[in-house]
Amino acid sequence: MHTPTTSAVVIDGLHKKFKGNHALQGVELEIGPGEVMGLLGPNGAGKTTLVKILTTLLKPDSGRAFVNGWNVTAEPEKVRSTIGMAGQYSTVDGLLTGFENLYLVAKLRGVGRRTARRVADDLLSRFRLTDVAGRPAGTYSGGMRRRLDLAAALVGSPPLVVLDEPTTGLDPESRLDTWEAVGELVAGGTTILLTTQYLEEADRLADRITVIDRGRVVAEGTSDELKAAAGNRLVVCVAEDRQLDAAARATAQATGATPTVDRRARRVEAAATDGQAALARALTALEGEQVEVLEIGLNRCTLDDVFLGLTGRTRREAA
Repeated sequence: MHTPTTSAVVIDGLHKKFKGNHALQGVELEIGPGEVMGLLGPNGAGKTTLVKILTTLLKPDSGRAFVNGWNVTAEPEKVRSTIGMAGQYSTVDGLLTGFENLYLVAKLRGVGRRTARRVADDLLSRFRLTDVAGRPAGTYSGGMRRRLDLAAALVGSPPLVVLDEPTTGLDPESRLDTWEAVGELVAGGTTILLTTQYLEEADRLADRITVIDRGRVVAEGTSDELKAAAGNRLVVCVAEDRQLDAAARATAQATGATPTVDRRARRVEAAATDGQAALARALTALEGEQVEVLEIGLNRCTLDDVFLGLTGRTRREAA
């Protein structure tokens, strides 16, 4: 690992236990300055515990964590002064106007009255909220409230912003609006730690992705690296329902993996680690089973496939 001062976040062997349950088991993680790190994991994986430790809300049982060079356990006030946070639930005061919300946060950050006004105005402009600055935040749409949350997290220009499932519960339009706002943070050079349940969100926003499960890091890399490591999926579509079982047998023989069968779509899929060789074997096996194939090919694994393969969850459990 790099020294704590050369990275925005350095996590070294973190452990945390609650009533005998290991929430974190030796987590190691590093986030470079200006990087967007996506933290993925199923419910109960340890994501929230890790975020709470990094934001000084919890102390680890053992191990070390540094944020912007400061030790989260020994120097929590220094850490808090260099981070901003937007959680999955809006923290803005619905009775205050957009301007008043940001002005209040600036004052709590120790900013003078005149500077606090300028900071609030600048952030309202940056997040396209100037036209509604004088309206109570409780009248904002979901996407507007989320933009106001992000603006509040940027008061004081913190070098690290933690986004803890920032689009949970938002409609698709508001989610896209939030993604655009996050993109603006990235363009400004802000380091971001993003936890999310939406794999498409991590795929779109994160420079690197860390998958955590049962308190351990199980994979790390760019989205492309994780997908490449997972290999491809062999997809076979057949002409008739009665041929699905035969197609599944042929697919299993060709790939060595247990296939999934979608009877409504008359489609069989299985992981194919050796790609084109598996495709060639499948063609031979399907011919031997006398299956009439409408379509056959290799699909690149999605981030969903990577996630489910690493955590061992079924699609229903992940949802």
